[in-house]
Amino acid sequence: MSWLSEVVRPKLRELVGAQRDIPDNLWQKCPACAQLIFHRDLEKALHVCQHCGHHMRIGVEKRLVSLFDAGAYRILDLPKAPVDPLRFRDVRKYTDRLKEAQTRTGQPEAIRVAIGTLGDVPAVVACLDFAFMGGSMGIAVGEGLLTAARAAVSEQCALIVVATSGGARMQEGILSLMQMARTTIAVNEVREAGLPYLVVLADPTTGGVSASFAMLGDITLAEPGAVIGFAGARVIEQTIRESLPEGFQKAEYLLEHGMVDMVVPRHQLAETLARILRLLRRPAVEAKAEGPGTEVALPSLAVGGSAPPPA
Repeated sequence: MSWLSEVVRPKLRELVGAQRDIPDNLWQKCPACAQLIFHRDLEKALHVCQHCGHHMRIGVEKRLVSLFDAGAYRILDLPKAPVDPLRFRDVRKYTDRLKEAQTRTGQPEAIRVAIGTLGDVPAVVACLDFAFMGGSMGIAVGEGLLTAARAAVSEQCALIVVATSGGARMQEGILSLMQMARTTIAVNEVREAGLPYLVVLADPTTGGVSASFAMLGDITLAEPGAVIGFAGARVIEQTIRESLPEGFQKAEYLLEHGMVDMVVPRHQLAETLARILRLLRRPAVEAKAEGPGTEVALPSLAVGGSAPPPA
């Protein structure tokens, strides 16, 4: 054995082995402009690209923290829903898909319901999680919306829904489609109580979710660039055999055509929702005292998401 193999090689192996493993998620590429963003900067900006303003998908827990005052809220327990009532199986068992989604997201289902304050105004927030089987709506999501609505009525506060979903959960068949009616009933309970119902449409909001509770808001907000619709653009083009307009089904297109009321960048969302809640909850006497010509300005809104979040 030479000194190269007896001395130099062991030393080299020792030096290489002593180096720390570098995580592979330190940087993330923006899908819109392809710029690399440091993970801490991305989290600070609520997963909005600091270069082009593109809104990436954000986890449900981070979403809730960004909305509530000081990030403080209380999670509401949801009723236990039947698991795999149809014993569905395609290439894999439905129960296996559920377990995988629960392990990956750390969430029991595709919805989280919390109560807290926005601008010192109490509100119940129901937030869908696209990372959990595409935010698909099954029995559990329907139960979650019913729980959220009844909590809002019980607490006499507003209900806010943040929708991001691919639609009804096919593994639950007709039972998932039934949730379209059940969630509509839940929204009506809030309205009958005279309470505000606000909806935030995030990317994407499609299928049975867009055809039910997601489009029933008293005021409907959307995040810049969010895809919103029922069927996909390609399916529509194949059906009508015509090309669709540029930007069709994007939040900005829907704003121009009166389908949503505001397009609000994510870093302005909490402030905007809080301002709306304060306006909607003001006593009628106070509103009359100001006179019909008085205008109350909402926060300035960047339509189209061209303005990146503050550094």
